[in-house]
Amino acid sequence: MIRDADALSTLIADVRAWVRAVAHPNEDRVADLNEVPADIVSDMAARGYFGWSIPQEYGGLGLTTEELVMMAFELSQCAVAFRARVGTNTGIGSEALVADGTEEQKRRFLPELASGRATGCFALTEPEAGSEATAVTTSARKDGSDYVLNGLKCYITNAPIADLFTVIARTDPDTPGARGLSAFIVERGMKGLRTSDPYTMMGQAGSPVGEVILEDCRVPAANLIGGQEGQGFRTTMRVLNKQRIHLAALCTGPAMRMFDMAFEHAETRRQFGKPIVDFQLVAALLADCQTEIHAARALVQETARARDRGEDIALQASICKYFASEMCGRVADRAVQVFGGAGFVANHSSIERYYRDVRLFRLYEGTSQIHQLNITKQTQRLRAAGAA
Repeated sequence: MIRDADALSTLIADVRAWVRAVAHPNEDRVADLNEVPADIVSDMAARGYFGWSIPQEYGGLGLTTEELVMMAFELSQCAVAFRARVGTNTGIGSEALVADGTEEQKRRFLPELASGRATGCFALTEPEAGSEATAVTTSARKDGSDYVLNGLKCYITNAPIADLFTVIARTDPDTPGARGLSAFIVERGMKGLRTSDPYTMMGQAGSPVGEVILEDCRVPAANLIGGQEGQGFRTTMRVLNKQRIHLAALCTGPAMRMFDMAFEHAETRRQFGKPIVDFQLVAALLADCQTEIHAARALVQETARARDRGEDIALQASICKYFASEMCGRVADRAVQVFGGAGFVANHSSIERYYRDVRLFRLYEGTSQIHQLNITKQTQRLRAAGAA
């Protein structure tokens, strides 16, 4: 749902200009430093990028899902580190509070996230709880007015720099699966919380990913999201269903950027006396990229509209994430092919960095294989209900 088309167009134009004037010229700098520099973070915060989907009453822009994905299409047309730096705050790092937090929790934490004064992250995955999210073993034991948390979370985006951690833990050790899980806000500085150094990764330089270690970490009961035990898995699913649409948009933006780079190269690179775009096999590669990007955009926007209408989008959200992430991988491969040898040499083009960066998209927020299973499962559910 677009509430004010003119206002949204202005916001999109600002992001588009920022990506080209600030992000693109600083991509090498971010890769060399392995971080987004403080001056750029401050600039993004001043422009409101950290609070896009946080409600206006808590300092954000309160974007609808459709508005959010349209902004994400633009912001993600640059190195992943830029959007990852703000994306947790306006996505997975704040959505649990937006969806299920108490009014007191929202007033306390959301303005910090919306302004960029605090960085958030979502700590669900564990060494033995990834695709099987209900296998969480991190424990949360009630002790007076606190909970005592123990466990290890891994592969957590922004964990090394986060100030606020949405942690999924098991409050009922006697209840296996989803029903015994609860969600907590854990704050940097709480005794018993520490984080690892960033992993050394294949790609996405400048986007720190690491571990969250909880050792007798005392968390006030007031930080139990929603104030109720046993609601953690429901909260997780609400977060992930929205985030999968958001992430699908964040997969589509890099594909758009790589297509533009490949097309420009094809128009300027000459062989046999003419631009290589004039050769049918190169043109076919470009046509396939353009077609799939358009399909992803349409799918993401329609699913975002359905969510804004209040519809059940569990199936569509999974389809979005699966299709867009796989599409982005195919576009990356074709783009390198269009560049030829130059596409493999970092000195010649940044397309090789994009190729490495986007490989992760098919793994996080549910692997492609998990989404294939989920798509079939959700289809069976809807067929049984007579809705598909």
